[in-house]
Amino acid sequence: AALVAVPAAAAMAAGPPPPLEPSPLPVFREEGFGDKFLRKTRENPLVPLGCLCTVGVLTYGLISFKRGNMRQSQLMMRARILAQGLTFAALLGGMVVTAMKSRK
Repeated sequence: AALVAVPAAAAMAAGPPPPLEPSPLPVFREEGFGDKFLRKTRENPLVPLGCLCTVGVLTYGLISFKRGNMRQSQLMMRARILAQGLTFAALLGGMVVTAMKSRK
């Protein structure tokens, strides 16, 4: 079994020449705040929902405090802490899901 050497000039002439200019990179449009907010909300809808609940409970608690209803105010401040914790858990859960998707 004899090996036949192919001259370098014949090997280069076999295919088309390489392009002189590099291929253009894809162009991405700049994502605005609204577009990013909608995309993130679709990815993890529990975070904005938790934020709205937190703000609602906080507002009701402050109104109760201003009216002098201390028992209701204390209850709402505890509920606010619970809502914040659930929002944080939703945020962490969304990050874990996103990390698992990117691994696949």
